[in-house]
Amino acid sequence: MRIFGFFSVLAVIGLGLMSADAALADQPRPWQMGFQEAVTPIMHEITGFHNFLLWIIGVVSVFILILLVIIAVRFNARANPVPAKFSHNTLIEVVWTFVPIVILLVIAIPSFRLLYHQDVIPEADMTLKATGSTWLWTYQYPDYFEDEEFIAVMVPEEELGTDPYGNPQPRLLASSFDVVVPVDTTVRVVVTASDVLHSWAMPSFGVKIDAVPGRLNETWFKVEKEGMYYGQCSELCGKDHAFMPISIHVVSQREFDDWVRETRGELGLAELSSDLAVAAAE
Repeated sequence: MRIFGFFSVLAVIGLGLMSADAALADQPRPWQMGFQEAVTPIMHEITGFHNFLLWIIGVVSVFILILLVIIAVRFNARANPVPAKFSHNTLIEVVWTFVPIVILLVIAIPSFRLLYHQDVIPEADMTLKATGSTWLWTYQYPDYFEDEEFIAVMVPEEELGTDPYGNPQPRLLASSFDVVVPVDTTVRVVVTASDVLHSWAMPSFGVKIDAVPGRLNETWFKVEKEGMYYGQCSELCGKDHAFMPISIHVVSQREFDDWVRETRGELGLAELSSDLAVAAAE
C-alpha cells in the first residue's frame, strides 16, 4: 500500500507538472529546455530546422568522441611505444575535406529556405506598427485607428492581475496594453524606434526584429491558435531593458471586430469608413 501511495503521489506531481506546462506553454517557464510552443508557420519551420541540426550535431559529436577514444586507447605511449613516422594520408585528407562540405550543403538548403520565408512577407490582411522607446512600446493599427497610439508599459508586480482568460499575469511579462490580433490572419509588423536600438521579439511566433531609429523594418506572423503570448525587448537598450515586455492577445475574427468597434467608441471615434469596414470584414 505504501508503494501504491508513493506512485500515486508521483502521478499527481506528474499531472501537476503537465498542467503547469500547458498553462505556461506560451511564455517562458522554469527549467525550460526547448523552445516555446510554435504557433506560426515560421516557428514550426524554425523548430523543425533546429531538430534537424541537433541530429547532425549529435552524429558528428558521437563520431568524434569514438575517434578520440580509439586514439587514446590504441595510440598512447604504453600501447604504442614506437610511434609511426608517416606525416599524412591522402585518402583521409580528401574525406575530412569533402564530408564537411557535404554537411554544410545539407544544412544550407533548409537554412536558405527558412530565411526566404522569413524575409518575404506574404500579402498581409492587416498592419501593426510597433515603436520602441526608453522604455516602453507604442502600437498603431493604421488599418483601423488612423493615427491613434496605444502605449504598453510593464505592469508593476504589486499591480498584477489576471489575463483575459482568468490566469495570473506573469511577472515582468505583462504589459498595460495587450496587442489584439485575429487568429489565422497574416499580420504585417512594421518596427522602428524613437531613440535607441530595441528589438521586438515573440518566441512563440518565431519573430525577432531590430527596432532602429529612423528606419522601418518589417516582419510578419500568422498565429494558428487563440491565446495569450508574451515576449520582450531583446536588444540591450539601456537601464530598463529588462522591463519592456510584449503581450499579444490572439482572438477570433469576430472578437477582434468587436474589440475594434468598442475601442473606437471609447476613443470617441466615428464608425469605420466604408473602405476600412470592408478591410475589417475581409
